[in-house]
Order: sequence, then structure tokens, then C-alpha cells
Amino acid sequence: MHYPKTVMKPAHPHALHPPILLTLAALLAPPAPAADDRAVDPSFYRTSSLTAPAAPTPLTTPACQVQPIFGADSPRTAAIRALSRFARITVQSNGACNPHAYPAEEQSWFILSGQGTLNGRPLRPEDFLYIPVNERIELAATSGPLVLLQFGYRVPPTRTGGKQIEIANANDVKKQVVGNHPPTTLYQLLIGDTRSTRDRIAAGATLTSLFIMDFALTGTNFPHHHDREEELYVVLDGTGDMVAGPGTNGVEGRFPAKAGDAYFLRLNTTVGFYNTSQAKARILAARWLYPFPQPRN
Repeated sequence: MHYPKTVMKPAHPHALHPPILLTLAALLAPPAPAADDRAVDPSFYRTSSLTAPAAPTPLTTPACQVQPIFGADSPRTAAIRALSRFARITVQSNGACNPHAYPAEEQSWFILSGQGTLNGRPLRPEDFLYIPVNERIELAATSGPLVLLQFGYRVPPTRTGGKQIEIANANDVKKQVVGNHPPTTLYQLLIGDTRSTRDRIAAGATLTSLFIMDFALTGTNFPHHHDREEELYVVLDGTGDMVAGPGTNGVEGRFPAKAGDAYFLRLNTTVGFYNTSQAKARILAARWLYPFPQPRN
């Protein structure tokens, strides 16, 4: 019995073991970046100002500890455009920080506790300060520790702010209802821009508003957003729910917040606060102009 002869045709070279070739190609190809590894600028930052690690800064000395929270010397910079720094500074009793001046940067400070001096002028709790561009800072504690919040704002050469250090105390600023915000939140308007007629100090070039919100029980300022300004909230007293981020109804992102918690909000990010505690709550907030590109002539 004769069987037909089987003729083996050489396979096309590109058809040899296709699964093996695909596997080799996959092994040799660079791995696709995981979603968590991609650099995506967040719409807001949130952290505790109380637990932020200390880092070396121009002001740091053995008696002057600086905890960068947002901006310079902190890990949270990518989403920030006009805020140069936000930090918590602690100066030990009878200690001093390194003298320093910040070019192209105006600052506002808020004294949380302790007593001290800035360039020889006395500081006490609830003081708020405006410091102009390139002003030499000599900060010291008398009875302490002196603890304060430091805000720095980039000032372009096209803008001009105040020319001298100004100091006032929040206890001397009236509480009032502002705009369309509900009466359950009272505002103390601390620092505005140079054109302001309602703030206690009118000096900001990039800074447009530093203010305190005093929330009654169950109070809120209603979630909202700003289309020309970045913003920062830091909880001074009390607890509640912080609204941060986008959403179809503007309030999808609600986060439990307590004293010391700080939030940086990018342009057009929804922000708000609901007092859920059994006591009043206070938030210190700052807004400053976003650095939109200047039109070419």
C-alpha cells in the first residue's frame, strides 16, 4: 500500500511561532507607565500643617524651625502658580531666625501663639502682617515658643504693593456678612489689595484677600469657586467637612477637617466648609491673583 508523500513547505519567516514573537516583543518593549506613576497636577492639595516635616530654609536656625507645607521647600509645588510658599514657623523662647529678604515676593503672616518681634516691632497672638517685596526680615521670640503661619506670593514687575511692614490684630477687626454668603459665617477682612476700601490693611500686589471666617454651629460659606484666583484654607479652630474639588453638583468632594488642616485650591476648584461640630469653627483663608499670560504687544 502506498501512501502519498507529504511535502513540507518552508514556513514564511514572519509566521514562525507568532505567539513567541509577540511575547518577545512584549518583553523587549518599555513598560507602559502605571496610572499612579504618571505626573498629573492635582486640582487641590490637602495636608496637616501640624505634622509637616521641618526643612532647611533661608530662615532656619537651631532655634527657628520652618515646616514648609505648600510651595518652596515642600513636596507640593506642581499645581501651584503664584503662591511662592506657605509654611509654619516656630521660634523657641529668646531664639531668632536667620535674617533674610525675599526678592519679588510679598508676604502675609498670622501669629498663632507666643510673643516676639519683627524688626524690633512687637508681635502677639492674632496679629496679622503685610511684608513688602525685598523687606529684610529679622524675626525673634521673646516669650515663646512663637508660632506663626507664613504666606508668600510672587509679585511680577508689572505690579506694585505696599512699601512698608504693616501690623494689626484680628481682635480689632469687625465680623460681618460678606457678599452672597449665608449669615451663619462671619468674615474678618484682614488684608486686601492696594485698592481695597474694606480690609483693615490695603497693601497687596498679588495678594487680594487675607481673611478669617467664623462659622456658627451648622454654619457654611456655601461651596463656590474663583476664576481669577488661587486660594488657601487653613483650619484654626474646630472641625467640619471641607469641600474641595470638582463635581456635577460642586460638593462631591467632602473631607473631614480639623484644626491645623490646610488646603491649597487651584483656579476654578470648588471650595467650601460645613461646620459639623458642636462648637464654632474658624478658618484663615488667603486668595491671590493667578498669573495669566500677558498679551504680547
